[in-house]
Amino acid sequence: MIAIRTLDAAESWAAIPALADLLVEAVDAGASVSFMAPLDFGEAVGFWTEIAGSVDIGRRILIVAEQDKRLVGMVYLDLIPVPNQSHRAEIAMLIVALEVRRHGVGKRLMVAAEAAAVAAGRSLLTLDTRAGDKGERLYRAMGWTEIGRVPRYARASNGKLEDTVFFYKELAVAKEMAAE
Repeated sequence: MIAIRTLDAAESWAAIPALADLLVEAVDAGASVSFMAPLDFGEAVGFWTEIAGSVDIGRRILIVAEQDKRLVGMVYLDLIPVPNQSHRAEIAMLIVALEVRRHGVGKRLMVAAEAAAVAAGRSLLTLDTRAGDKGERLYRAMGWTEIGRVPRYARASNGKLEDTVFFYKELAVAKEMAAE
């Protein structure tokens, strides 16, 4: 059984080693999530330390998937802090452990992220993904709308420049906010 839950600040700090392991596995397997392979564990720990600090001050929301008390997936949202964009958030990273992929974990994490965004008063979500990745299919299937593509936008973990697809999704709360 896989449980999905949002981590509070203390849990985010405690999860850093497991999050670092997950990130290293994903990058070394070819995921395009901001890092180059091979990813050093210490670099991954540094990244998650920064994320935990931002969860601590309410700038990010970190949601994890756990199986038998072991972290097997995560998604985090950046809550945009500027006044004229306080209605939106960005899905900054989604990772699912290799052994549980293709079992709906990514979809469940995204559903939880959308619900967390609504709970945080956000009505618009954005994200980007490498063109052709499995994530692109997932986002389309979940009702995300493609904004466009930028050629050679980011490097894959192997260093090759890859195209990126940008998406947005208006959440149910958007209609309610527009009516106000």
